[in-house]
Amino acid sequence: MRSVYIHIPFCHDICSYCDFCKTRYRKDWADLYLESLKYEIKSKYNGEKIRTLYIGGGTPSVLDIDELNMLFEITNLFDLSELEEFTIECNIESLTNEKLILFKKNGVNRLSIGVQTFNDKYIKLLNRNHTKDEVFEKIEMAKMIGFENINVDLMYALPSETMEDLEYDVDNMLRLNVEHISCYSLMIEPNTKLFINKVKSIDEDTDYEMYKYIEKRLTNREYNHYEISNYSKNNYESKHNLVYWNNEYYYGFGLSASGYLEGYRYDNTKNMNKYNAHDYISNVVKISDEDRLRYELILGFRKIHGINKKEFNDKYGVSIYEVFNIKELLDKGMLSEDTDYIFISGEWIYRSNEILVNFV
Repeated sequence: MRSVYIHIPFCHDICSYCDFCKTRYRKDWADLYLESLKYEIKSKYNGEKIRTLYIGGGTPSVLDIDELNMLFEITNLFDLSELEEFTIECNIESLTNEKLILFKKNGVNRLSIGVQTFNDKYIKLLNRNHTKDEVFEKIEMAKMIGFENINVDLMYALPSETMEDLEYDVDNMLRLNVEHISCYSLMIEPNTKLFINKVKSIDEDTDYEMYKYIEKRLTNREYNHYEISNYSKNNYESKHNLVYWNNEYYYGFGLSASGYLEGYRYDNTKNMNKYNAHDYISNVVKISDEDRLRYELILGFRKIHGINKKEFNDKYGVSIYEVFNIKELLDKGMLSEDTDYIFISGEWIYRSNEILVNFV
């Protein structure tokens, strides 16, 4: 069994905070890109049954109906006979009734929808193009069409954001009554519009206060805080993202996509001309046994329940207590344990990078 990530790099507009690999949508570029994507998959996919399939971006929902039909012809190249989860990322402004019906018809069973905020001031700052009413309208439409597994993204710690602003966003997010919520603190990255415009990040104390506020509100509403930035109702954790956090193998197809297969991690080119010339891979690294352990810890400790001690021993033939400085971190109280798991201590979760850097 394998998992698959497919990258669609096109957007109608570029969000002011986004540093992902993306470009403005043009139909001629999208059509050529899909042909290259099809060629890449045909040349690299080895016929395994696919357990999870995730189409991200960019904005996959920006593709028109003909292009989406072509995309689903491409995904049908995979053996989907035992597929458990098929996610596609969407933006509110490019999501239509026709597209939702097409997604459903082609086996998509999970939507991940970029909302970020309901506040008009911050919608403009982030260069988004939806309204609060459109968010409720489109998500209600998706539910009526039959989607029962919907994730929405919430962004917080926005410049000058107050706790009252955040409360407004969280109130509206909870009103949506979706199965999964991903919450991200705004990071102002180089080469983004916010960075170029010298927008300042919010102070760390307020960021922490906002993180804890979100955690309290969502867990009080029976959302399970199962990963540093992710919350879900029971049994609605992202199966695809758990593949990453469990350090399992997966294919990455498309511009800038990354993959992990049979002991090698690879990155595809970010150059569209190279990609369309079928010059796909820009970097391949063989993962040593020590590197594999590092990834296991860095990724596994993102999960709130942490790493299962017996499963770690079975997977690597060594006790987790014997690798790196696990004992020292336990002694310092940065890590905790119960009978089955070692995990980041509750008060350290927000500062988890201070722990994970020990394994880099």
